Amino acid sequence: MEYAATGSTGYNFYDARGNLISVLSYARLMHDAQKTAKCLMGLGLKRGDNVAIIADTTPEFITLFFACRYAGVVPFAMPVPVNLGSHDIYVKQLRGMMSVSKATAAIANKEYISFLEEAVEGLGTIRWAGTLEGLMEMPESDQKIIRNQQEDVAYLQFTSGSTRAPQGVIVTEKAVMSNLRGIVRDGLRMYEDDRCASWLPFYHDMGLIGLVLSPLVSQMSVDFLRTRDFAVRPIQWLRLISKNKCTIAFCPPFGLELCAMRVRAADLEDLDLSSWRAAGIGAEMINPQILEAFAERFKSVGFNAKAFLPCYGLAEASLAVSFSEVGHGLEVMNVDTEVLADKGVAVRVESDSKKSNIFVNCGKALPEHDVIVVDDNGDSLPDLRVGRVLLKGPSIMSGYINDAEATQRVMKSGGWMDTGDLGYLSEGNIYLTGRHKDIIIINGRNIRAQDIEEIAEQQPEIRTRETSAFSVNDSNGKSTVVLVIENRLSSVEERQALISRVQRLVYNAFGVKCFVELVSPHTLPRTSSGKLSRAAACKGFLERTGFSNPQSAQADSYH
Repeated sequence: MEYAATGSTGYNFYDARGNLISVLSYARLMHDAQKTAKCLMGLGLKRGDNVAIIADTTPEFITLFFACRYAGVVPFAMPVPVNLGSHDIYVKQLRGMMSVSKATAAIANKEYISFLEEAVEGLGTIRWAGTLEGLMEMPESDQKIIRNQQEDVAYLQFTSGSTRAPQGVIVTEKAVMSNLRGIVRDGLRMYEDDRCASWLPFYHDMGLIGLVLSPLVSQMSVDFLRTRDFAVRPIQWLRLISKNKCTIAFCPPFGLELCAMRVRAADLEDLDLSSWRAAGIGAEMINPQILEAFAERFKSVGFNAKAFLPCYGLAEASLAVSFSEVGHGLEVMNVDTEVLADKGVAVRVESDSKKSNIFVNCGKALPEHDVIVVDDNGDSLPDLRVGRVLLKGPSIMSGYINDAEATQRVMKSGGWMDTGDLGYLSEGNIYLTGRHKDIIIINGRNIRAQDIEEIAEQQPEIRTRETSAFSVNDSNGKSTVVLVIENRLSSVEERQALISRVQRLVYNAFGVKCFVELVSPHTLPRTSSGKLSRAAACKGFLERTGFSNPQSAQADSYH
């Protein structure tokens, strides 16, 4: 930050209409963070204490984040509510993060302070909770600011919780700086005239590390749009890129899909996306069809499909693990579905093969980092063999906060960390096939939950990202595939016809029976970053149905 402050760049914040509402130069950030740090130190917090901050897309959050580091305490970002109707769930989520981390202070802006006050009630570790305005009214400490060291904890990053309860990842100064160096120099190959645009939430690792810290360490400016404003009008993000000639912007696949669906023909008239040289894609499994549809939709306004930059990352690696080559666009491999399920081998097939999976090349690991693929015994596998993805390098976490058991599960001998992902290598390039916990094992076959979901999402009555597949065990230990689908059909006949059709398609594709449950829209649980949580969906299904043997409960529906 002190390097960035010597320049004339910084952060720009825009409202839902695309108007510039606030500017935070890096020089002003340094000044404000140092002043705020004195007030934090005046609270009597100990060096290394954890401080919770609700991370709205505002200058205040970034100021507080760096103020914590000047004060020698450890910040962590907590989410804003995804759905304000889920009051109790949100408060419980905040409380859980602060409880796990044993936070000693908690800060929110005026919009969310009531949630925070409710969440901290009865938490014995919290010494102070309030707003930034309230903090600045506290007496300043006369202690000197002590420069941080490489091995100090820089921040905690809570995982998204898509396959398990969120956990606090411990990231040191050395780890995050190593990752930022790899992102800036090797992944993005940033230039002096680069400029970034982002709607990604600050509480997500891609938003915080990728689009707050990466531009800062390279002295680049960033244009921010609130996540909820993007969700309502995704065109505003594209307009920021167009108006300010932004060159770098990242997005999960569902964000590109939202743009292609919501942007009208009339919106394209004044749009120019020709400056966008690095369209980073990550945070979830990459569906090539979504990228192709986006490229086709915005080709007429200068978007170049070669700008697509698939990458792979996770909070436990600070952020980035690998990048594909800048300027090469999307590279995919078509793989035989049956051989993949039966033998765990990626065998290439023709692109028009009906029984194939398409996997995206996520590139090579960052310098000083190594990736291997191993079997369940921990033995290294050759190219094109699917197994567990392990990572080693200076960017990986120190562990999970206050959870030695979970840390021990993922940290392996020799400095390797089990990412929890499945994939294979080909000539050093990483191809991800799914999460280990999202693999459904039925009759000795490994079936990806995504493949079952995609079959359902091809039906005209079902929208993408509104299905969740998982397996449950009955009282005898027998596994059954379950598919929960958000649906708007009201007719009993239409609903039953859809259930029967989906069951038939799943059986024809994989030779397994499938229990299908139709639920109302907005029923499936999502993580703070917007990803579907299969673990939470499974829990909700069991709570709703109470089935110990779902298969027998709907046996007459199978075809």
